[in-house]
Amino acid sequence: MRILGIDPGIAIVGFGVVDFFRREPVHIRHGVIRTPANTPLPSRLLTVYEDFTELLETFKPDALAIEELYFQKNVNTALPVAHSRGVMLMTAQRFGLPVAEYSPQQVKLAVTGYGAAEKKQVMEMTRTLLKLKAMPRPDDAADGLAIALCHAYSAGRIV
Repeated sequence: MRILGIDPGIAIVGFGVVDFFRREPVHIRHGVIRTPANTPLPSRLLTVYEDFTELLETFKPDALAIEELYFQKNVNTALPVAHSRGVMLMTAQRFGLPVAEYSPQQVKLAVTGYGAAEKKQVMEMTRTLLKLKAMPRPDDAADGLAIALCHAYSAGRIV
């Protein structure tokens, strides 16, 4: 099974592609989609749509795992992220891709065994589980990988 994990954003969307074969996660690719600052929101959303569509066409995932929208302080930041997330959810639907949504606590619990784990702990466990030599960078891409791992472990989908 191939899972595309997404850490939604508007300036930076983190992604991680993970295959599961014989009950072992295999790192395929990680990275980010970037949209230029000081660009109108519709242009940024078009960039997200085009680059996300390219990810789906290139990697042909069996499932999409995406982090639920979570914000503490800035509603002004949350709204554009919600728009970006909506574009990706709509695009996944267009491709007929099953979608699973996870809270940050669910991701932490699935990857580290502790729902209140620190970001560094999640990143280190992601690196360890995927047998990577270095910590995945940038952080948004590492989050995308962790979300893909969360889906496999939470859904019992390791095949």
